Formats: sequence, C-alpha cells, structure tokens
Amino acid sequence: MIDDFLFRALVGGLGVALVAGPFGSFVVWRRLAYFGDTLSHSALLGVALGFILHINLTVGVIVICQLLAILLFFSQRQQQLGSDTMLGIFAHGALSLGLVALAFMEDVRIDLVAYLFGDILAISNGDLGWIFAAGGLALAGLLWLWKPLLAITIHEDLARVEGIPVDRINWMFLGLIALIVAVMMKVVGMLLVTALLIIPAATARRFSGSPESMALLASVFGCLAVCLGLYGSFQWDTPTGPTIVVSACLIFVIGLVLPRGLRVAN
Repeated sequence: MIDDFLFRALVGGLGVALVAGPFGSFVVWRRLAYFGDTLSHSALLGVALGFILHINLTVGVIVICQLLAILLFFSQRQQQLGSDTMLGIFAHGALSLGLVALAFMEDVRIDLVAYLFGDILAISNGDLGWIFAAGGLALAGLLWLWKPLLAITIHEDLARVEGIPVDRINWMFLGLIALIVAVMMKVVGMLLVTALLIIPAATARRFSGSPESMALLASVFGCLAVCLGLYGSFQWDTPTGPTIVVSACLIFVIGLVLPRGLRVAN
C-alpha cells in the first residue's frame, strides 16, 4: 500500500502538471520562459513577506508574484530598456531582496534548499487544497481567455483591429501565470518551476496538430514526468523535484527521436 506522503506527493504533482500543460503551451508560443523564471525568482521575497506579516507563506508568494506580474506588464510599455533587461533586473533584484530580508530575521530558520528545489514529499493536505483551488481557478480563467488569447498570440495587431482588448487580456494572462507559478513552487522549487512549464509543452509541440491538442499533450507529458520522477526518486534516493525535471527532459529527448508523423489532431 502506498504511503500517505507519497500519495499526497503524487496527487499534488499530477495536479500541478495538469495545470502547467495549457499554460506552458502559451509560454512556449509567446516565448515567455524568462518571464516564468522572473516570477519564480521572486517567490523567496514572498516567503519573507509571509514571515514578516505572519501569514500563510503560499499567500505571501502569491501576493509578490501578482505584484511583480503587474510591474512587468507596465514595464513592457516603456521604450528605454528591452523587456529581457527588465526581466533580468526584476528577477535578480527580487531574489536578492528576499535573501536579504530573511537574513534580518534572526529568529527565523528556513530550509532554503526546499524552496529553491522543491519539497514535494512534504506536501500536506492544506498544500493540496491550495494546488487544486488555485489551479482550478487558473484553468477556468484560461478557458475563458482561450480564444482571444490565442488570437493575440497569432497576431497581436490584427487582434486589436478586431476589437479584442489586448492589454486587458495580456494583463489577466500574466496574473494567472503568476498564480500557478506560486503554487508550483512547492512541488519543484523556484529554480525549477519554469522547467515544468516549458519542457512538457515543448515536447508536446512536436506531436500536436492544433493548439488544443498541444495543451492536452503537454499535461499528459507533465503527468508522466511527475510519475517517473517520483518513482526514480523513491528507487534511487535522489532529490524529487530535480528528478521530475530530469524525467521531463528524458521524455523530451525521446520525443526528438520519434518520427514527426505521430501527430495528435484536435
């Protein structure tokens, strides 16, 4: 019989993978991988905020990720610096500020490795509630935005001409990504969270004949990576979060070897 902590880890990991698939597809299409990295780096500042305000750490991470998403949205409108430069400034600034803030809290001792690389085996029932509540909310929001967001992804200027509120849709999408990044951090950690977003989606892209099939396959490949990663971690006593990402990479490499003719249409 499977142990309780392994069962919770499996359920939590599958929940994250199911949500990450569709969002990861848009991250790949829109080349937003560095944006996801920036959000994940800011998570440590959210942890510090949680300790300072004596609130749930997940709430603190969500708040900081949402604030950073708003800053990134408005920074894209300025013309002086490129978006990649702004992302780099925000990413390293937020991470460093989080470390400095925690250093001032002499009575607080946290396991930084767990936050950097995840601690999926320590997932509690409360964490599962956060994963499925926030993940369900994010998926519902993405389904609502799917058609206009897809139109913007294909051709933003044409979407504006057709009357789609591009800025509002983009802002809402960035907010949803910030929400799932905050939730995913518990599973694979802030340094690996982008990998679970982009690797399954990149694998699915090779075998997809439509946007919908790619989103579905990305979730499937993500779930497979979670299962293989948990099994490998249990068998060889390796860190679970990184093992999940390694499994996702192996699936991606295998996908490169398989013939392109194996496509899934909508």
